[in-house]
Amino acid sequence: MAVKQQKFHGRFENTGRECEAPRCEGAGEFRAPGRRSPGFDGPGEWRWFCLDHVREFNAGYDWFEGMSAEEILDAQSPVSGWRTDTRAFRPDAGVDGAPRWADFDDPLDAIGARAGDIRRQARGQNEHYARFTPKEREALNVMGLPANADRAGLRRRYSELVRQYHPDRNGGDRSQEGRLQRVVEAYQLLRRAGAFA
Repeated sequence: MAVKQQKFHGRFENTGRECEAPRCEGAGEFRAPGRRSPGFDGPGEWRWFCLDHVREFNAGYDWFEGMSAEEILDAQSPVSGWRTDTRAFRPDAGVDGAPRWADFDDPLDAIGARAGDIRRQARGQNEHYARFTPKEREALNVMGLPANADRAGLRRRYSELVRQYHPDRNGGDRSQEGRLQRVVEAYQLLRRAGAFA
């Protein structure tokens, strides 16, 4: 007697869905990419299959379908998506101390630069940071500003971040209010900093 495995990676048990394969009455416990992929209009759709039919679907699925030879080669590159316009790659990604990935062509350069900044700060060798208190340095990281920023750069960056995170500029979306509050607090601290006198 063969033992039927009860656990499979990706199984959604008790969903109440039926398998979408023609003439199959099994439970649709496994999802597969649907007719509409995720995009600007939402998360896309899933197709639901039983185990046998999802295996059949996966065996014939072509991720590269509809792509040109150049697009396929680019998608297979080890740094595929490096220049994609996601938050981590945009020029304003330096908020909250994260590296500004868009300033680098190679991921290893970005990581190396960030590690170098951490080492310099730990050794106290960065003379620009010496003019700021620890709280002011933290505020610089929140604002995504370098230690050699001037008052005009501070105001310009503040204006950019307020426009980026304010709900009125994002169709009423209030999900970034916490980040906006940190930016406002950081700006208030830095605008009174003696280093900008």
